[in-house]
Amino acid sequence: MAVLGVQLVVTLLTATLMHRLAPHCSFARWLLCNGSLFRYKHPSEEELRALAGKQRPRGRRERWANGYGEEKTFCVPCDAPFQLETCPLTAVDALEAYYYVLGPARETNIAIFWCLLTIAFSVKVFLTVTQLYFSAEEGGERSVCLTFAFLFLLLAMLIQVVPEETLELGLEPGMASMTQNLEPLLKTQGWDWMLPLVKLVIRMGLAILGSVLGAFLTFPGLRLAQTHRDALTMSGDQPMLQFLLHTSFLSPLFILWLWTKPIARNFLHQTPSEGTPFSLLSDSAFDSLRLWALVALCLLRLAVTRPHLQAYLCLAKARVEQLRREAGHIEAREIQRRVVRVYCYLTVVSLQYLTPLILTLNCTLLLKTLGGYSWGVSPAPALPLSPVLAEARDGLMGPMEDEAQQVVAQITGALGGLLTPFFLRGILAFLIWWTAACQLLSSLFGLYFHQHVSGS
Repeated sequence: MAVLGVQLVVTLLTATLMHRLAPHCSFARWLLCNGSLFRYKHPSEEELRALAGKQRPRGRRERWANGYGEEKTFCVPCDAPFQLETCPLTAVDALEAYYYVLGPARETNIAIFWCLLTIAFSVKVFLTVTQLYFSAEEGGERSVCLTFAFLFLLLAMLIQVVPEETLELGLEPGMASMTQNLEPLLKTQGWDWMLPLVKLVIRMGLAILGSVLGAFLTFPGLRLAQTHRDALTMSGDQPMLQFLLHTSFLSPLFILWLWTKPIARNFLHQTPSEGTPFSLLSDSAFDSLRLWALVALCLLRLAVTRPHLQAYLCLAKARVEQLRREAGHIEAREIQRRVVRVYCYLTVVSLQYLTPLILTLNCTLLLKTLGGYSWGVSPAPALPLSPVLAEARDGLMGPMEDEAQQVVAQITGALGGLLTPFFLRGILAFLIWWTAACQLLSSLFGLYFHQHVSGS
């Protein structure tokens, strides 16, 4: 609720409740199928044949004898006295009409909208929490955010020049797909000189996005390192929980390995000593396995949320014990303030812990849907080309009746050429990989800071 807001959560709960109640109490079923409406049934083929004076061939031999290799249609006089029977409108009839008019293939995948909306709210939460650090006049949080933002800007530019043979994010195939699709559209308008500029803008946009995202994930990573150390201390007699905590802390490293081609995909395409090449997994199966691994790592981090939050709440006791070792006197209200401040900051700590998880999970779902992947081991379906883009490539776009329609078609074709499935694969894979990299670097720096600097 803190990530999405109260109104959106209430909307989601209402939609879920309506979906659950639909099989039992549906307003549409009551309106259409309560028995007050009736429909007309079309006449049967036997009745129409009788009115037309034609008999249905009894078998294949009779059809061949009459010169009909396959059964053909026949004509009926328009003034034929056939009668239409009526029947009450049922739910099956309404469902058939719905699929005839719309069909499941024409429905908009609303899950994409919800994932995009959740990502937007996650970025909003990051921005709100980061504003707290920039508004602080003392403490140096603003300098830390700016320093890490500049560091991550350099790293984001370096990551984009790593070859695909080492880091298979899919940026190069995505750029090639975008160039191949946009080039015919830009040439028809005489804007082919803009193609290198578009690629440069995308590269710089990814670098800036990586810098901003790195600044957002700096303090969540530092906080994760602190709660991880304290949670391990509190679970000293629970080795299974410690194993889960270590695995959850190293989950960003596992995500980085999933896109490192020499130790991920190539490892499953081994060559035995005899020299006969074989592969343990196909490419489509590996892509599906990578998606499932991302979901499993997100669920693992979600499972150990309570130990991390409890470790943070125990900071109040640690601060009181540290206060007892100090000499002198302190105001009673200051003691209360130190204890209550930990509890009041719990919501921010929860957002710092859960928002990167929510961002990674929704980017994974978008990668599966927009990238054309599949949850199963079967090969993913071929990625189709949009009709507008195909017409532009083949030179089939004729003159429009309205100038506004022509402009809309050009904009649609440009967006279709830019947001190709291969391009979206590269962008979403970069976001997932970069989020994990920022979490790993900031949390490792946090471990060093709390172990050697903060304790000294």
